[in-house]
Amino acid sequence: MSRAEDEWLWGWDPTPGIVSVWVEADGRATIWRRIAATGELVREEARFRPWLLLDRLDDLRHLGSELSQEGGAGALVTWRELEGPGALRYLVRAADGKTLSSAILQGATQRLGRRVGALRDLGKEAVLALPPEEQYLVATGRNYFRDLTFDHLRRLQFDLETTGLDAGRDRIFMVAVRDPSGAAETLEVEGEGDAAEADLIRRLVARIQAADPDVIENHNLHGFDLPFLDRRARRLGVPLSLGRIGPAGLRQRTARRGAAAGLDDRRKVRYVAPGRELIDTLDAVLRHDFSERDLPGHGLKAVARHLGLAGPDREQIPGRQIYEVYRRDPARVRRYATADVEEVAGLARLLGGAAFALAQMAPRRYERLADAGAATGVIDPLLVRAYLHAGMALPAHQPGDGTEHSGAALHLFATGVAHRIVKADVASLYPSLMRAFRIGPARDRLGAMLALVDRLVEWRLAAKASARAAPRGSAERFAHEARSAAMKLVVNSAYGYLAAGGGLTRFADVHAANKVTRRGRETLDLMCRELAARGVTLLEADTDGVYFAVPEGWSEDEERGVVAEVASLLPPLVQLEFDGRYAAMLSHEPKNYALLSYDDKLLLRGVAFRSSRAEPFGENFLRRAIGRLLKGDVPGVRDAYLVTLDALRRRELPTRDVSSLVRLTKSPEHYLETREARRELPYEAMLAAGRRQWSAGERVRVYRTRTSAGVVEETDDDEDAIAGEDPRDYDVGHYARVLREIFASRLERAFTPEDFAAVFADPGQMSLFAPAIENVRPVLKRTD
Repeated sequence: MSRAEDEWLWGWDPTPGIVSVWVEADGRATIWRRIAATGELVREEARFRPWLLLDRLDDLRHLGSELSQEGGAGALVTWRELEGPGALRYLVRAADGKTLSSAILQGATQRLGRRVGALRDLGKEAVLALPPEEQYLVATGRNYFRDLTFDHLRRLQFDLETTGLDAGRDRIFMVAVRDPSGAAETLEVEGEGDAAEADLIRRLVARIQAADPDVIENHNLHGFDLPFLDRRARRLGVPLSLGRIGPAGLRQRTARRGAAAGLDDRRKVRYVAPGRELIDTLDAVLRHDFSERDLPGHGLKAVARHLGLAGPDREQIPGRQIYEVYRRDPARVRRYATADVEEVAGLARLLGGAAFALAQMAPRRYERLADAGAATGVIDPLLVRAYLHAGMALPAHQPGDGTEHSGAALHLFATGVAHRIVKADVASLYPSLMRAFRIGPARDRLGAMLALVDRLVEWRLAAKASARAAPRGSAERFAHEARSAAMKLVVNSAYGYLAAGGGLTRFADVHAANKVTRRGRETLDLMCRELAARGVTLLEADTDGVYFAVPEGWSEDEERGVVAEVASLLPPLVQLEFDGRYAAMLSHEPKNYALLSYDDKLLLRGVAFRSSRAEPFGENFLRRAIGRLLKGDVPGVRDAYLVTLDALRRRELPTRDVSSLVRLTKSPEHYLETREARRELPYEAMLAAGRRQWSAGERVRVYRTRTSAGVVEETDDDEDAIAGEDPRDYDVGHYARVLREIFASRLERAFTPEDFAAVFADPGQMSLFAPAIENVRPVLKRTD
């Protein structure tokens, strides 16, 4: 690899320790650096010339002598023509970004004969305009966190406790704060009314300023805490000086996820505090679960329990009752709130390393990379930097030519129950095929995409090896694992980047994507053909790997041997590895299966078995029933069904167990506008419960009553059943049908039709001719 290609990935400026960057439109840049050896924070100021890429100079010609080619003296705006055929070929700069934009908009208005009010109105095919910080990082070749580890960051966590969810009428009564040293405290209102709450907010601001963290973290920080805090501070007239520079108050940016922008539920914004990075751990949770699909939910409490971050005596309080509990037992709420910030700190360190490592590569702010998609949010900035560093013109976004994407290869060979299972993993199949057959975007004349993929794969393998060699639990191992995870994320997105429509990614190339797909099918067919020829039973195969069952009596060495034999037949750079062995597997649908390990651990994969919207009683039934099924205990499967059915009919299940978790996407005003045309259960449930106010993005649990009216139960971040009175007025008949027709049906492929009917027959409607349950055996059926 050349030095230039290294610089495309890592930048070229060696400045160490950057922890935040803030750039104004007038070219003033402020950089904060953390000295690794001492922990000292250094603030530096610099000037740079804001820049844009244009497809023409026509809109600047009106400047006359104030427009000059680079190197000319005294010009207001300078330009440079980049090499190559790319449409965005004019790099224009000025001392002030607003001056540059205004000049272009004035010229475009004259040229088009209509008012052009914003650069985005010219279209992505005509202009590339990055945020000021990204302009600075791309132009200078600087990156965040060079020579730092995650633990060098000064991180502060805070969490609000409020009297309710409506910032227009409810108040903040407590804030838990964990400072960068790890010390936690709670700040509380001292009195009643506006003055007491305003004083609390001022004390929070003072704590943050005194601690001077590089990063502020919380779970759902941008969905609740910052929007609520910002609105209360504005209402009370408190300057919210959370940043390191600039006027008081938080700034906003558009985002994929965040708070609703005013009354527009569809447009989301996030908050910005200049000089600090505002990190929402919900982003890391969503990114992790997208890859691993192993979390029981995305709320803080559920994730903390699952990952072992919650202590055994963790205080639990339903969200709607927190203020009520505080009024009679404040110490309990203090313990609860303190646990929140402790868990956030642990969660950020456990799952946040990937975003930290991405910031060491991509020219974007850390907080933007934390919630960025890997294609447009990471690969695109890397490619833009590579092209500008090489002095090459960028291609513009282009619509496709109508060619359809052929889609990924996926095979389901058999459904039902199989034993002696082996998983053979294909490591990053599509990126490996891109490398092996040099398949990249046709318009990438620089070859930057393949060069970046090559480099990322090599660095990832090195990071994995270093992680294995480092002591378990060490900071060194954590850093290497985080870098490996970040690189895997980007590498695996390269194919998706190719296949995306031209309106989404700059170098989209469906023809190249289809070549990769065709090679992928050929490779997968070769693997499956060669495995079958060696006497195994194929179950499922896709671009991630192959599941198959081996004959009785095979040893683990024989299992590994057959994988190694087939691996030797694959194209160069495509790696097939032995990735695990299991006692049994339930194959339900493509990418929906259950595995039982040899040490009796049950793994469920796919939305058929795990979904955040599913009723907990159904998922609990599935875990019990599938566990018995994979051990060959069919009477145990029926017992799990009957016990659940009986608990429903006796109303022994808490109401929460039959509720479904949903996210409200419409404000009350928005829903009421459309209610007559279409009534939706979650919102009807809110109204039936007397709730006339809620926030878009709020998560609630709804269930069906005997009168078919939805009733809402609020949850505290996926917590256990709400304390106090539980009406248990759910529609038993409806949920009995849900049990059989939705949840039990997930086991249908494990039995013949007659046996399935017998195993899940209603005890009051047993057939005289049903087979004896003790004689029923699970089956495996080929799908061809």
